[in-house]
Amino acid sequence: MAGVNAQKNQQGSSDSAAASAVTSLPLSEEGTGAGGEQSVGTLVRDATTHLSTLVRGEIELAKTEITGEVKKGVKGSVFFILALAVLAFSMFFLFFTLAEGLHALGIWRWASFGITFLLMLLVAGVFGLLGYRRVRKIRAPKRTIATLKDTKQLAQRRGQSEEQAIES
Repeated sequence: MAGVNAQKNQQGSSDSAAASAVTSLPLSEEGTGAGGEQSVGTLVRDATTHLSTLVRGEIELAKTEITGEVKKGVKGSVFFILALAVLAFSMFFLFFTLAEGLHALGIWRWASFGITFLLMLLVAGVFGLLGYRRVRKIRAPKRTIATLKDTKQLAQRRGQSEEQAIES
C-alpha cells in the first residue's frame, strides 16, 4: 500500500492525506539472532532505523496538517482584503455620491458626509469580522503534537532499555 502511495505521489497526485514519503514503518522485530538474542550493535541499528522512520513520518504528518491550516488562513485573509478594498474604493466614489444624495434630501452637507463615512466604516467592519471569524478557526496540528509526544516517550523508553542492555 505504501509503495502504491509513493508511486501516486511521484506521478503528481494532489491527495496530501494519502501522500507519504515514508515507505514503511517497521511493526515487527527485525534482526533476531539465534535463540531470539540480538547484539548491541543490531539493537542500536534497529532503534536508529525505527526512530528515523518514525521521525520522517512525523514530519510528513506535520506538513500535511500545517498545509491545511495555512489554506484556512489564506481563505480567511481574503475577507480582510475585501474589507480593505471596499474601504479604499468606496472612500471616493460612494462618499460623494451618498453624501450628495443625502444633501439633496435636505440634510446639511457636513451631516450627509458624516453619515456616509459611518456607513462605510460599518461595511468595512462587517468584512473585517467575517475575516476574523475565518482566521479564528485555525487550530494547532493536534495529531502531530500527540504523535510527537508519543515519539518522545518511545525514544525515552528505548533509550532506557538500551542503557539497561549495555549495562548487562
